[in-house]
Amino acid sequence: MTIELIVGYFVVFFARILDVSMMTLRTLMAMRGNKAWAAAFGTVEVLVYITVLKYLINTLDDPVSLIFYALGFAAGNVVGIWIEEKLAFGFLTMQVITMEEPFSFTDSLRGRGFGLTLFPCQGRDGCHHTLNIVFERKRLKELEKLIRDWDANAFITVLDTRTIRGGHFRATRK
Repeated sequence: MTIELIVGYFVVFFARILDVSMMTLRTLMAMRGNKAWAAAFGTVEVLVYITVLKYLINTLDDPVSLIFYALGFAAGNVVGIWIEEKLAFGFLTMQVITMEEPFSFTDSLRGRGFGLTLFPCQGRDGCHHTLNIVFERKRLKELEKLIRDWDANAFITVLDTRTIRGGHFRATRK
């Protein structure tokens, strides 16, 4: 096995990580309606993919190249998701159902820049309060901790939010 062949394996592996990471980010940006980012990630993805595919076609008789190609694909999925989590593009909406008195807590959240609507609801065990909170994805852990500290028994759901229009949330963020 020559050094050139070994370098080729690692080039295929790391290029495939880059290509699949770009594919993951492109897909997520497209789902969130970020056309420019989706196009940019797609351009890099295709350039890398075609380059690696050209190399791979020339080495189809070498099963080790195929294994490195497949391993790069698998690792690229993990890396792409990790990058997207670190970048935390976009917004989330958290729905919190609580039996606690929410008024001072909601004032505190609004003071921290969270967009929030409070409304009464009826559950199996009686009347509750629902907090509908809109926030930047990068603040998820912060908000989870605040809610856990306030009401450890709250029922929480988190939803991906594609678009936000109007309301006080935008004014608070600016």
